[in-house]
Amino acid sequence: MGARHVFWEPSTDPGLEHPRLELHHDRLVADGLILRQVRQDAPVRLWYRLRCDGSACVRGAQLRLWQEDVERRLDLQADGTGRWADGAGRTLTDLDGCIDLDIAATPFTNTLPIRRLGLRPGGAADVEVVYITVPDLRVSRVRQRYSCLRADEGGGVHLYENLQNDFRAELAVDADGLVLDYPGQWRRATHR
Repeated sequence: MGARHVFWEPSTDPGLEHPRLELHHDRLVADGLILRQVRQDAPVRLWYRLRCDGSACVRGAQLRLWQEDVERRLDLQADGTGRWADGAGRTLTDLDGCIDLDIAATPFTNTLPIRRLGLRPGGAADVEVVYITVPDLRVSRVRQRYSCLRADEGGGVHLYENLQNDFRAELAVDADGLVLDYPGQWRRATHR
């Protein structure tokens, strides 16, 4: 499949996201940059690199965030079966069982469970995810649900639900599971 560039624009605040994706049969690597003003806070620059295996199970995540004079770093490693460690190798038992990772500031991470689950229309699955808030890069465990509403060879629509705060959104996706439209949040600008 090779490399692919995707661009998303926030629906409300000024900004842009550009991940460079390497999609191969045995791995997926996303190297992305988000420039965005989050709420009324100062603008944020967030770089991330996610490594996944061929099943879209997260194996590693590096994040760097700059906001005014503050730089934050977060490094996580995963074994693909739900065991996580921080950058120093310390086991993060609170995250046991989480396969997916969701960075709050990007639509890209919704792609991971959509690809991994491979749901057909009418199918649904609950997942426990490592949830990373922006701009503080706080890590927690969150329960989410994905339901496939429609699918065809060109993509489909999935209902995303955060089961801890009742947030819901219908996500239009392309054939690779990449978000085209995240109502009220992000929309695809262009892609190659």
